[in-house]
Amino acid sequence: MGLKVSKSRKIFNVFNYSFVGILSLTMVLPIIHILAKSFSSSSAVAEGKVIFWPVEFDLINYQYVFQDASIWRAFGITVLITVVGTLINLIATASLAYPLSRPEYKGRRIILLGVIFTMIFSAPLIPTYLVIKQLGMIDSLWALLIPNAISAFNFIVMRSFFQQIPASLIDAARIDGCNELGILTRIVLPYSKPVMATMTIFYGVYHWNSYQNALYFLNDPRLYPLQVKLREMIQSDDLSIDVETTISTEFMNSTEGIQMATIIIAIVPILLLYPLLQKHFVKGVMLGSLKE
Repeated sequence: MGLKVSKSRKIFNVFNYSFVGILSLTMVLPIIHILAKSFSSSSAVAEGKVIFWPVEFDLINYQYVFQDASIWRAFGITVLITVVGTLINLIATASLAYPLSRPEYKGRRIILLGVIFTMIFSAPLIPTYLVIKQLGMIDSLWALLIPNAISAFNFIVMRSFFQQIPASLIDAARIDGCNELGILTRIVLPYSKPVMATMTIFYGVYHWNSYQNALYFLNDPRLYPLQVKLREMIQSDDLSIDVETTISTEFMNSTEGIQMATIIIAIVPILLLYPLLQKHFVKGVMLGSLKE
């Protein structure tokens, strides 16, 4: 015999499911709309016929994008920034989180307060720009990687996870003659796969979607990542001339289909990352949020 559900509980469930359903639709429907436009002809897009299903199905938008050398260059830079930037983030965050998670290290509270201070008071744009300029990183991809090497929020999550590693395990490694670097790389990091997978998603998504730093610190268009290239295309409706004229003439009426195809190509790789790391994602966040 099942448990009797009260009337207030039923009302709450209906409201809850309705709210979550509407919220989900507001996220999913724009993506479906963009996908439908990317697979529609330029004339159908220009006439506003496309809503949630392709009209006059056509792959020429993707053909245009795949032949545009500037888009591929921007795509390659985005992949480079995401891979190298995420590696730098993981190494820097783990290197700081491990010593601050062990009670035997002196002065860790002062350093921890300094990290938390950056969460409350972030550096203004102009001083940050002047520092980047003095370091000679203007018009360099390092300007997108080094200033954000450690996220204070991600550091706290990783530190909380490291604190749950048994002290006896680390003490046993020290007795066996393992130094601190060896303990971090051979014991702590292999034990911390869930939080490392979670940090990979957090940092990877940040780098993939980031475009503000590129606008501030990069003047050379050849170094623009894909998000900045997309922004330029949407704002100016300007198409590259690196494609065949026969294809360019197909878009005399509208370039919106090309923009939609580029957006789909920009979001698919990062969406594929979630299923690969999903089994570690929830476990890493939940365990990192618990304290003894």
